Amino acid sequence: MTAPIVIIGAGLAGLRTAEELRRAGYEGGLILVGDEQRLPYDRPPLSKQFVRGETEDTTLRPAEFFAEKNIELRLGLAATGVDTTSRTVTFDDGSVLEYGQLIIATGLRPKRIPGLPEATGVHVLRRHEDAAALRDGLATARRALVVGAGFIGCELAASFRSRGVDVVLVEPQPTPLAAALGETVGRLVGRMHRDEGVDLRCGVGLSSLQVEDGAVTGATLADGSTVAADLVVIGVGSAPITEWLAGSGIPLAEPQAGGGVLADEVGRTSVEGVWAVGDVAAWRHDNGRHKRVEHWTNAGEQARLLTTALLGGDVPAAARVPYVWSDQYDLKIQVLGTPAGADEIRVIEDDGRKFLAHYFDGGVLTAVVGGGRTAQVMKMRAELAANARSAAPLS
Repeated sequence: MTAPIVIIGAGLAGLRTAEELRRAGYEGGLILVGDEQRLPYDRPPLSKQFVRGETEDTTLRPAEFFAEKNIELRLGLAATGVDTTSRTVTFDDGSVLEYGQLIIATGLRPKRIPGLPEATGVHVLRRHEDAAALRDGLATARRALVVGAGFIGCELAASFRSRGVDVVLVEPQPTPLAAALGETVGRLVGRMHRDEGVDLRCGVGLSSLQVEDGAVTGATLADGSTVAADLVVIGVGSAPITEWLAGSGIPLAEPQAGGGVLADEVGRTSVEGVWAVGDVAAWRHDNGRHKRVEHWTNAGEQARLLTTALLGGDVPAAARVPYVWSDQYDLKIQVLGTPAGADEIRVIEDDGRKFLAHYFDGGVLTAVVGGGRTAQVMKMRAELAANARSAAPLS
């Protein structure tokens, strides 16, 4: 009997890959393993509609779906090791699972700031249980401190303000989203948050927390200033979950390069029968470099490409244009392409709230970012795809 395809990680990327395998006609054994007890669920609403109490359920597929598609779902199991010679995965309950093909989709976990005390009111956000605890805390919170003005931090700040909570948003970089979108666009995003009443403090980090009777009451920042807060969220980034691959021979990117499982342009690693998809996967991109892309749309796109390659089909050669969006207040911030901090950034439109910016590398358009400018952003997809193809290295 042929060993099954085993997908480790039951988040969006793992689920989409299982769906694509069945959609493509694969009828063999298929096992989807997740370390949470919940059915696969959608994460983007956790920082927005869910934490604000506007939705209760973000489940992606009901239990009946897995039965109908003959996808064996094993929940509450965390992988602890893999033997690529015997093609087996071990789990934290001592069980061992044989695989024919292994797809790694373990995703990320939030980074934490070393040395902070454990206290009620201090949160990170990645899993459903994190969001549920944060929503419970928000119900009685009056003053919130959000540490880190990346996408998640900015979305949470917006969600908290919509609930009438006073918010201090702290970011060590000069602007919000500086690492992702550069300082020029970061200043436009920062302006929006200040207009909404957020106390935005850039160029400063968190030094320590103040705790009384086991609950957080405030914080001291790196510049010596103090902030009163009964709710604190640490949003300083995430790291790929790869420690269970130690000693397996499956290649990993260096932490300074973002970490993750190294794979080619269709998710195939250098180890026979092992693939990677989603946030944990450092795929080779059109410029020849490996990079992880932590975006919702990327999970589905990678799942389709990986499935086609795994089943021996012809993978489309068209250049892929990364796309991500972030809902903050009344604006949808969209990012199309691959912005970089070293790019030349030209603000094409800015009415004081909505904006549109183009990014250039050596005079070539590489990305478009807009706030409330959906049509203007999306019409640039063809040009960005053409530029990506022309910039791809010769093989």
